[in-house]
Amino acid sequence: MTDGDRDVEKEYSHEENIRKLERLVASMKAGEPFEIQVAGERIYVPVRATFSIEHERSEGEEELEFQFRWSDGD
Repeated sequence: MTDGDRDVEKEYSHEENIRKLERLVASMKAGEPFEIQVAGERIYVPVRATFSIEHERSEGEEELEFQFRWSDGD
């Protein structure tokens, strides 16, 4: 990783997850960027970001990720 790289995973309570997802849906419906703070850094997800869902299963554990991806130069 370079100096600008970052890989952070943050867990939230059930209620916090609901609030964040509700804000995300409202932003998407309005066609506006989504703003979120993760581990002290404010992130701006542009409307043009692509969305994917990833599912992993391994040794009795499962993981489901909702992922947005974009480039600064887009």
